[in-house]
Amino acid sequence: MYKLGPEFDNNALEPGTNLLVSGPALSGKRRLAFEALAHGGNNGEGCVIVTTRDSSDRVLADFNSLLESPDDAHLGIVDCVTKHQGRSANDTDQVKYTSSPMDMTGIGIKFSEFVEEFYTNRGVKQHRVVMDSLSTLLMYSDLQTVFRFMHVLTSRIEDAEAIGIHVLESTAHDAETLNTLKQLFDGIVTVEEDRSVSMQLPGTA
Repeated sequence: MYKLGPEFDNNALEPGTNLLVSGPALSGKRRLAFEALAHGGNNGEGCVIVTTRDSSDRVLADFNSLLESPDDAHLGIVDCVTKHQGRSANDTDQVKYTSSPMDMTGIGIKFSEFVEEFYTNRGVKQHRVVMDSLSTLLMYSDLQTVFRFMHVLTSRIEDAEAIGIHVLESTAHDAETLNTLKQLFDGIVTVEEDRSVSMQLPGTA
């Protein structure tokens, strides 16, 4: 089981579970997702962040602030932003780059490389993944393309017996888009403008 920590009322998820964290802008949904990731990172689990919104430098600074010992964490960032902005960058042990948020094949490959490296070379058996954010993917690609990609990604997370926490800006999309994407997830966490949180998690009443 994966414990989610106090931000999620200390609920736990079965391996292979994918959650959608949905809320309006500035509601704290990204931080909530990072808190769940850091809870695992502080317990020796592998952490992978796919960022389509912020550069890896920003993500690293924000996430490290939640870790008890950042230097000891098993962290991998798939950065879809830096090269898209025209800056050159080479892959490192901690950051792998794709050409843009539209490069969904690249995202899938880089994500798998991190999980395999953590498992094979570091002996890390449990992994948490944050996708931030689905809304950016939808800015660059149509719903059908994003749905197909996310179906593959959530399946890979399931196969790896990891958990996935996927962030979506609820007010940026119509009801049809939201309802279509929600089919991909085992549970929904909704964050309101006032930062109140409601959870529909598998295995809880």
